[in-house]
Amino acid sequence: MSDEDRFVLGMLAPAVAILGLLVAYPVGLLIFDSFFKVDTITPHIREWVGLQNYVDALTSKRVAESALRTLQYSVFALFFEFTFGFCAALLFSAMAGQSRWHRTIFALPLMVPPIVAGLLWRFLLVGNIGILNYGLVRLGLISDPNDIAWLSNEDIVIYSVSFADIWLTTSFVALVSYAVLTNIPKDLLEAARIDGANALKRFWHVTLPLMRPVIAVVVIVRGVDAAKTFDLIWIQTQGGPRHASEVFSMNIYQRMVRFGDLGEASASGTLFLLVMMVLAAIAYWKIWRPAHA
Repeated sequence: MSDEDRFVLGMLAPAVAILGLLVAYPVGLLIFDSFFKVDTITPHIREWVGLQNYVDALTSKRVAESALRTLQYSVFALFFEFTFGFCAALLFSAMAGQSRWHRTIFALPLMVPPIVAGLLWRFLLVGNIGILNYGLVRLGLISDPNDIAWLSNEDIVIYSVSFADIWLTTSFVALVSYAVLTNIPKDLLEAARIDGANALKRFWHVTLPLMRPVIAVVVIVRGVDAAKTFDLIWIQTQGGPRHASEVFSMNIYQRMVRFGDLGEASASGTLFLLVMMVLAAIAYWKIWRPAHA
């Protein structure tokens, strides 16, 4: 081993040790606990149950419903975050240097902590005193502030709690997309324009294909982030009404804290980790692997 190799290993050793302590050990303990029946009151007493915790998690109706809500929440939030963010990026790109202050103001929600954002949107949406409903009344869209119960209607609450997520992270999508738009070679767009392509065709055949890898990265990153959302929803509804806004991460928390079932909570957490790893593998296969092939 050369001196350079030893130097590289020496520089990497602290980071590897920290990752092992803060990531590998907790994940290993999570998987280990998933094979035992463990109560949080007496965690030193363990009963081997094998795969029973996984069977219980996979056959639980409440777990299945929370997983479906997680999918609904993630798809809804991601769709509007990407749509609004990408349109804002196109607008900033069209404004060029004049969009400096607009981008700065647009990025302000990124500085707001998720708990603060959850509290803010809870006050905006709650009952008949929410500012949003009074605004809709003033606009003539509804006749009474009680017409829409954003956080107490079981049919719409899972979409209502996503408003805070959309408001909080749309600017992230916009700024990332804008950074890519500014790096698209101008000569390609000019060549397409000379060939007779209008603005729509230049966007569809030049801009969008060049942005495909970054779009895929944004979708995967934000999709995973939305799927594991906990604090934004908890601060608004705590999973209510009647578990109508309980997502998968919240179900794991409830099993761990409220019901004290460490084993089944660990099994659910392990299943959630596996799903996230599958998404990461898809991202690698569809994005990074073709680039290096």
